[in-house]
Amino acid sequence: MKDYLVKAYAFNGTVRLYVATTKNLVNHAQKIHDLWPTSAAALGRVLTASIIMGSMYKNDQELTIRIESNGPIEGIVTTTNTKGEVRGYVGNPHVFLQYNTGKLNVSQAIGQGFIHVTKDLKVRDIFTSTSPIQTGEIAEDFAYYFTASEQIPSAVSLGVKVNDDNSILYAGGFILQRMPGCSEETIELIEQRLKELPPMTSLLEHQKTPEEIVELIAKDDYQILHTLNLNYACDCHREKFERGLISLGKKQLKTILKEDKSIETICHFCTTKYRFNESDIRALINESKH
Repeated sequence: MKDYLVKAYAFNGTVRLYVATTKNLVNHAQKIHDLWPTSAAALGRVLTASIIMGSMYKNDQELTIRIESNGPIEGIVTTTNTKGEVRGYVGNPHVFLQYNTGKLNVSQAIGQGFIHVTKDLKVRDIFTSTSPIQTGEIAEDFAYYFTASEQIPSAVSLGVKVNDDNSILYAGGFILQRMPGCSEETIELIEQRLKELPPMTSLLEHQKTPEEIVELIAKDDYQILHTLNLNYACDCHREKFERGLISLGKKQLKTILKEDKSIETICHFCTTKYRFNESDIRALINESKH
């Protein structure tokens, strides 16, 4: 199944519902970052939440999510846009923690800390909202973020299943948000439906599509607005790293030239390496203005 997202209005138009399947993009992240199971599950959940959140915006707006925490995973960063593209990385890719039941212990891997959500709406200012981590299980933490920071009561479900060889068996999630005018009767109905709904990993294991998950939640009271293909995509390029090196200034670049003769940079998001030899560094020195 390809990675894609559906957006729907449900319950007489009083609820927004976003459902995504993300196995392929999470699997790509696992491969390029050499993620161990708990790191893969944690990053996969955040990538899924991020790309769903990105679909809530428009035009060329972008969203960056940074999880700052004291657990062994050492934080997570993701960036997404409105086109269904996402990228991300973890501070420590080699974390494998389990509960006694054998379930991956994402909560312990994350630890305590904060979720920072930065919105680049392509206007004059960039906005950042912060909320404390509640459980470290990611879904509950994003649900709390929406309610506390954006005043949008939300239900969030995220699931990532990791194979024995560390590859991703399935991944996906949904975000349900109440809109103004949602009645108490509807809220009670939604709560009952979500209580009866199997866990996201179980839904994915039974190969439920995003459309079928919408149907399970909303029954026949929904309208699918659009679908969006999803991908892991990085926008890095050599020129971006050149600008970063130039910003170091002539003095620092001359020190690098004298001591190392060359320098290799690496993109945190996609692990692509860019090497600058002696002549490259001399050219950067000439371009530097300070």
